[in-house]
Amino acid sequence: MPDFRYLRDLPYPGTLPALKQEFAHRRPALGLRELDPPPRILLLYGSLRERSYSRLVVEEAARLLQYFGCETRIFDPSELPLPDQVDGDDHPAVAELRTHSLWSEGQIWCSPERHGQITGIMKAQIDHLPLAYKGMRPTQGRTLAVMQVSAGSQSFNSVNTLRILGRWMRMFTIPNQSSVAKAFTEFDEDGRMKPSSYYDRIVDVVEELVRFTVLLRPHAQQLVDRYSERCEAGIPVDTSSDLSSIATAPQNAPGT
Repeated sequence: MPDFRYLRDLPYPGTLPALKQEFAHRRPALGLRELDPPPRILLLYGSLRERSYSRLVVEEAARLLQYFGCETRIFDPSELPLPDQVDGDDHPAVAELRTHSLWSEGQIWCSPERHGQITGIMKAQIDHLPLAYKGMRPTQGRTLAVMQVSAGSQSFNSVNTLRILGRWMRMFTIPNQSSVAKAFTEFDEDGRMKPSSYYDRIVDVVEELVRFTVLLRPHAQQLVDRYSERCEAGIPVDTSSDLSSIATAPQNAPGT
């Protein structure tokens, strides 16, 4: 892998003390589609605190993704400028974030809930991901899992907002989600998540993300192919290869 500057190293890779491995599928997407190459998942978190619980949740998810046979990258937003702060978004952290998003087939977004909403750090990362970028699409057609952490009782404000943003970015947000209440009680001194129903739900979400990513990967480009964009780009449909056109074309009558 190139020497990226804005990726976090994953501590304790391969160690899953809270996972009951006898109940876990090593390949949750087996039988859906080809598993090679490994699914590529980008993980974003929404807090710059030294002990960031959204980052700790993302790290647990990354370990699970690797256990399930995926490649992972965790973006470090600590040097990311605010949107429009740098002319033309010409900043190495912005460029690298977009590179990682283009690399990914699926993503996990995890934000704290602050004042009933996602954090500015979380929103800034998403705002730096355009729908189209130099003829490429950094988010469109990718799968997405949403998670949040709360200091108090369980809430779903952040995951609901992340779902809206995922839809706006034309991503396929999976049905399952995770919301960890009183997150400060759910991790040990080493930043590892304790066994709990919250941890089990994260396993559920990660399993589901892997399945949807593998299931949709052969169809990602077709699923975001749009009439309005073909019109704007002046790209007519090739009727010689378009199966729908062939199926509905008038057929010659027998004997003519």
